[in-house]
Amino acid sequence: MITTEHLTIYPATQKQMETFILAETDSDLKEAYREMLEGCLQNPSKWDWYAMWMIELKDGTHIGDLCFKGISSDGVAEIGYGILEAYQRHGYATEAVKAALGWAFKHKEVTAIEAEAAAENIASQKVLAKCGFIENGQVGEEGARYTCKQL
Repeated sequence: MITTEHLTIYPATQKQMETFILAETDSDLKEAYREMLEGCLQNPSKWDWYAMWMIELKDGTHIGDLCFKGISSDGVAEIGYGILEAYQRHGYATEAVKAALGWAFKHKEVTAIEAEAAAENIASQKVLAKCGFIENGQVGEEGARYTCKQL
């Protein structure tokens, strides 16, 4: 569990992820959540590197989630995140990503964290810049790729 000034962030349990999968109406998110759960079940000793991480306000209100998409043999992990629309533009994504990076870089095997942001997703690009990510010249499925080497 990670706590920040405004947030509590923690890896979801199998039951929580199953509940989110059942409730999700966006087919892309539903598939992403299924992939997270499958990664957890296939890699139980690395659960936190595959799980959906819940992002909640200190009062327990769920406002979004983030995930790492596993960790490669060379120590690179990819992060993804999303904040519900009603809670956007309050700095919560930046606060959550910075906290998650702090957690990740405490693991000595981690060499870098990567992320992707679509060209039209200016808000996400700003979050990545505030968190120390630099565009690395590659393009992934969701857009330009960014790398953060350390905080």
